[in-house]
Amino acid sequence: MAIQLKFSESSLDEASRVVVRGGLIVYPTDTVYGLGCDPRNEDAVGRLFSAKRREAKPIPIMCDGFESASKLVAMSSLASELAERFWPGALTIVAPLATELPSLIHQGTGTLGVRVPGSSLCRMLVAKCGGVLTGTSANVSGRGPCRTAPEAERELGRAVDLILDGGRLANTESTVVRVTGDGIEVLRQGAIRVTEKDRPR
Repeated sequence: MAIQLKFSESSLDEASRVVVRGGLIVYPTDTVYGLGCDPRNEDAVGRLFSAKRREAKPIPIMCDGFESASKLVAMSSLASELAERFWPGALTIVAPLATELPSLIHQGTGTLGVRVPGSSLCRMLVAKCGGVLTGTSANVSGRGPCRTAPEAERELGRAVDLILDGGRLANTESTVVRVTGDGIEVLRQGAIRVTEKDRPR
């Protein structure tokens, strides 16, 4: 059974140690509970897919800031403007992959979704994990996202190493947009509403 700790500055070191060792953690984001591992660790990513019973779909990545995100994907001027406007916050930007990651993460699409979360404590956790952390929701694929640690434990408790309890989260999942040339394709409307009309000019 997973270790459970209160989500606070004092628990971040333990959580980051689990991630660095290749473990899986459940953690509160600024939207819903996330399932975290080192996206550069192929074995850890494989564990994540097994825990979620996930089909062949890409995994989004949480970043501690724009610099970390720009090392993972090629941030065009449009993507950069969106990041400046909505980050930190609940917008996931899908852009061309700019580094090598396990193929399970991107599923051979050549693109990757990245986001800088609005929660400062969440960004501190990501920073302690090396600046990047998987950001998929902490649930079995096909089920609704978890908004409390007990919900996440019921879903994934036997498959993860540590659960950080940050209380009840009231938000919906992040909005996901793909930047294509000079346009925006909204893949999922979520916590913030974005349309093509919101494209920076």
